[in-house]
Amino acid sequence: MGELVRLAETAGAKILTKTIQNRSTPDNAFYIGKGKAAELANLARELEADLIIFDDDLTSAQQYNLEEKIKVKIIDRTQLILDIFARRARSAAGKIQVELAQLTYLLPRLVGKGIMLSRLGGGIGTRGPGETKLEVDRRRIKEKIIALRGKLKNIKRQREVLKKGRKRKPCCTAAIIGYTNVGKSTLLNVLTNARVMVDDKLFATLDPTTRKIVLPNHQILLLTDTVGFINKLPHHLIASFHATLSEIEEADLLINILDASHPKLEEENKATCLVLKELKVDDKPIINVLNKVDLIDNGYLLSRLQRNFDSTVTISALHGEGLDKLLHKIIQILEKRRVYAEFAFPYKRNDLISLIHSEGEVLGKDYLKNKVIIKAKLNKSLANKLAEYKR
Repeated sequence: MGELVRLAETAGAKILTKTIQNRSTPDNAFYIGKGKAAELANLARELEADLIIFDDDLTSAQQYNLEEKIKVKIIDRTQLILDIFARRARSAAGKIQVELAQLTYLLPRLVGKGIMLSRLGGGIGTRGPGETKLEVDRRRIKEKIIALRGKLKNIKRQREVLKKGRKRKPCCTAAIIGYTNVGKSTLLNVLTNARVMVDDKLFATLDPTTRKIVLPNHQILLLTDTVGFINKLPHHLIASFHATLSEIEEADLLINILDASHPKLEEENKATCLVLKELKVDDKPIINVLNKVDLIDNGYLLSRLQRNFDSTVTISALHGEGLDKLLHKIIQILEKRRVYAEFAFPYKRNDLISLIHSEGEVLGKDYLKNKVIIKAKLNKSLANKLAEYKR
């Protein structure tokens, strides 16, 4: 419920009250039962509320019945998350993905009760790139979904061209992942001077940002900040945002940021693991980073957290603490992708000698009459590129 409050506040709502009902099973007609719906109607009138948000997804029938009974707009958790995503989307791909997710969510809710897309009139749960008053039928919505998927395919093709260009350059990639609002963008900013917007709100980052970092061993790493995960992240939202989440699939290494000061840390990490499993990337190398350790006074608690998570580094991205340890851990893992090789370059190929110096780790150098011998550790891709000069 605390997280639902934060989501609502992020969307711009003023919270008047919250209530919980314990039931063994949801009511088919009202989700919460007829008596509780009547109680909510009285409470909404008393507090002059104009919106009620449910933490779980409602069926189209439940949503319609509740609105008829309470006479107040009703939205569920998914609509609320979609609203926040609509606010945060900046790129063309982000806006298309939000609109696709909205229409995919609304399509099954257009049957039986005459609930039309005119619900997209304004206010929380209604924002989006396609938020004009859309009086459309199911056929037109399906056509729109097909058109949006076509646009996303084009964007995916464009990104694949860019990725091929990256792969031609001998560098590794890492994705910064984790629950929403754990400090992913702050870490990217402090490591790369990226100037990504940082805000103490859920889903401050929606569009991925990639920046280059040169590691202490001269290895080049492309670091990507990704959209945050959350409990009960809707399946179709993951499907719609596949173009964005593909950055995680392509990464050589995952850097999982955890808010060490959050009381529900383990639950948040489970939500992250579920998304990774759904994306089928849970077998990738991963570094668990306990962030915000400056907010923890209890040394025993920090020690317990470190024991509970594998491959753990403790940092404070905000204050720049522990970053050297994190970079060392990154190097340790990426080092496994490097090979030892010896090359004999003619002096006229000074460009290749400079390339090894800038992107590899030179271990030794011998100057002979017509050539220079270089012993180095470097990425396999770069070693293969220079295969004709190997000794």
